[in-house]
Amino acid sequence: MNEVESLFSNIVENVHIQIGKNVQRIRKSKKLSQLKLSLAMGYNSVSVVSCAEIYHNKIHFNIEHLVKIASILQVDIKEFFEGVETITVHEE
Repeated sequence: MNEVESLFSNIVENVHIQIGKNVQRIRKSKKLSQLKLSLAMGYNSVSVVSCAEIYHNKIHFNIEHLVKIASILQVDIKEFFEGVETITVHEE
């Protein structure tokens, strides 16, 4: 992996981490448990939600998850991206 690929990999990881934190914060503010959110998303256990909220084993929310969660929590999907900065990398 070259320097730019490594940088992008780190950026993407940080984005996944921030999105997970935002989902967790919003879910808690709506007083919804991980289990209730998981069931509403169509899962029988909390593993996807609990792992993705903390980026455990690189498990993260995908766009389908975020669309479902936004609908369940009745929030705009862009709220999950709060604190995520646009980063441009220029190769020299």
